[in-house]
Amino acid sequence: MVTIRAATPDDVPAMRAVEVDAGERFRAIGMHAVADDPPPSAEVLMSHIANGTAWVAVEGDGAVVGYALASTVDGEGHLDQVSVRTGASGRGIGARLVAVVIAWSAAQGHPAVTLTTYRDVPWNGPWYARLGFETIREGALTAGLRAILEHERAAGLEPPTRIAMRRVSHLRGIGDLTRLDPLRWQDDAMSDHDPGATGGTG
Repeated sequence: MVTIRAATPDDVPAMRAVEVDAGERFRAIGMHAVADDPPPSAEVLMSHIANGTAWVAVEGDGAVVGYALASTVDGEGHLDQVSVRTGASGRGIGARLVAVVIAWSAAQGHPAVTLTTYRDVPWNGPWYARLGFETIREGALTAGLRAILEHERAAGLEPPTRIAMRRVSHLRGIGDLTRLDPLRWQDDAMSDHDPGATGGTG
């Protein structure tokens, strides 16, 4: 069984390893630059942990198989990253990590959660759409989201296919998860396809 909990400094090496593993899914569809993109630095992860905006998915044996990072952008929650090990995909782990970020955003009083991702990669844009996220049209982008997209495009992250998406900060539409404690969801709470690396870099 998998438990979602707040990340700790001891999780940092495992989180970085998850990111490298998850990125390999992009190599299989010819997106080698994304697969080769380095994982978040230890400093970035430690900052999120200190701010209470990092969560990990942990197997019963203690192995970290996924993680999520969040922040605030223009007064709304923002999913910076969610990644799941390829071998742990298909078990709803990614959906539960996203749900934790949505729950965190709601607890902060933010009206919505945003993210940037690839429009056409199956475990990116289409997967988020199934979780209730909607594409933000170019003219409706906030200054913060526009800056994130411009930074990603400058880094070479396939600019024509990068989009921003938004979802209101409640859990309706992500399965029957509202009755559960967001930090203790187990394997049987949700079954869906998981993103490999998404959000800020995937």
